[in-house]
Amino acid sequence: MACTCVVGLQWGDEAKGKIVDILTDQHDFVVRYNGGANAGHTVVHGDRTFKLSLLPTGVLKPHVRSVIGNGVVFYPPRFLEEVANLRTAGVRVGENLVVSDHAHVIFPYHMEEERLNEAGAEQSIGTTGRGIGPCYQDKVGRIAAVRVGELLYPDHLRERLGVIVPRKNRLLRGLSPDAKQFDADALCRDYLGYAEQMRPHVVNATQLLHDGLRAGKNILFEAAQGSLLDVDHGTYPYVTSSNSSTAGVWSGSGVPSRKLDRVIGVIKAYSTRVGRGPFPTELNDDIGERIRRTGREYGTVTGRPRRCGWFDAVAVRYTAAIGAADEMALMLLDVLSEVDEVRIAVAYELDGKRIDYFPSDAFLLERCKPIYETLPGWRVDVSGVKRQADLPAATRRYIDRLSELLQLPISIVSVGPDRDQTIYLR
Repeated sequence: MACTCVVGLQWGDEAKGKIVDILTDQHDFVVRYNGGANAGHTVVHGDRTFKLSLLPTGVLKPHVRSVIGNGVVFYPPRFLEEVANLRTAGVRVGENLVVSDHAHVIFPYHMEEERLNEAGAEQSIGTTGRGIGPCYQDKVGRIAAVRVGELLYPDHLRERLGVIVPRKNRLLRGLSPDAKQFDADALCRDYLGYAEQMRPHVVNATQLLHDGLRAGKNILFEAAQGSLLDVDHGTYPYVTSSNSSTAGVWSGSGVPSRKLDRVIGVIKAYSTRVGRGPFPTELNDDIGERIRRTGREYGTVTGRPRRCGWFDAVAVRYTAAIGAADEMALMLLDVLSEVDEVRIAVAYELDGKRIDYFPSDAFLLERCKPIYETLPGWRVDVSGVKRQADLPAATRRYIDRLSELLQLPISIVSVGPDRDQTIYLR
């Protein structure tokens, strides 16, 4: 039995999907434990590219059991749409895909609530508008939350929505007199219809995983977003609404984190961020635009251009520590072939003083100025390189320096989206 977690150590979009896809064949289960349809995974599988937001990346391997854990907030229409798209593409999806009966359900009123909250805020968070935050709020608040398993009981669901929907309508009218209003009976009919299609996939996922552990099965945990967006440990309040670090494994799946044997922290060779929030190494210049264009840095889910900047070793050292990373996978190294020199933030200046730690409070991080170390670029296309020894000397020096600063080995280097554009260093 072995348990592995693949987790992003930056602000998401680190290309975790490729690493999960590479590791899936070594595991019996792949588990998504946090987030919702706000998280995008782009996976190149054979000669096809798949863009998933709710389904685990492992679903592309029918012989592996893919699990949507209880820590995920679940939007049934999106689930059914992604399943239908995969089947159309010839991917077999059946009992290999399961959903926890304890995952919380997103309804249209969650999306309207999020829209109104963002529109009415003096300083918005910059959400994806998928209703993720309001659904997690209801989960914690308990009164207005519905879990996937409840969708399978029509009388119970009808009774629950009969209480919840009027309450939500009052809340929405309080946010705006022009807010959408919802009909409990109509929502119940829609969601009972979704439930019938989903019924074969709904299980007690925690029990399933513990049965797997007892049987000696290998489990791969797949984080959504990145650790700097973790609701407890990220750049609050500009974070997601779940634990996107390894902290979410236990609560989001029911499998204790002490069962983890291996944590692979995934990092880009540079930094990106989507939406609002402090970003010390951001490049608002031609270099930043060149990185964005070369790396195709646009959101998988929203299509929004990502903010780009130099690698921040202070931030990643912090997330690697809270996530107990054992090793790292360095992604999109080929993108930096476009620049003459590369910079790494090795410390910050905060109110005139040098600091070596990461202040995750947004109001403090906004005042931080990066202190850079500059290394020569390589200006050589490395996308076809297969071995570490064949990389340019300047590229190898950059990899070594990141490993030194982060005090962790880099075991995988990716120089392109395809599987064969991967260099294994260990």
